[in-house]
Amino acid sequence: MSELSESARLLYCHCQYAQVIPKEVKSAVLEGLSSSGTAFEAVADLCEMAARHDPALKRLSTCGPVKIAACFPRAVKGLFHQAAADLDPTSSEVINMRALSAPEVLARLLAPDLNANLPVRSPSSTPPKS
Repeated sequence: MSELSESARLLYCHCQYAQVIPKEVKSAVLEGLSSSGTAFEAVADLCEMAARHDPALKRLSTCGPVKIAACFPRAVKGLFHQAAADLDPTSSEVINMRALSAPEVLARLLAPDLNANLPVRSPSSTPPKS
């Protein structure tokens, strides 16, 4: 975990179209964020935004540290990459609402530290050049 030199932006994905996150988790996280008094951005669906190459993803990827409540870190990393808005793996944390309870998600989102957790490709996993 790393201490934040500046507070991380918070992004909540409602996963509107795929609907792979339990409704009760999404509702509780959104309600908890709303009642926390902490500023956050909410989007209907990161998958849809990536498919449209929404410029908001580029803005979010370049605004400094970010915590994202969505699904799997590797999937979120791929969505931002698809939109040519790669996240900085050293200052991005994705909190998986598919795998964690709403209280666990909220605890990570509102924690003062950032647990950078995007998968990073190791040099040995790079395909050989032909």
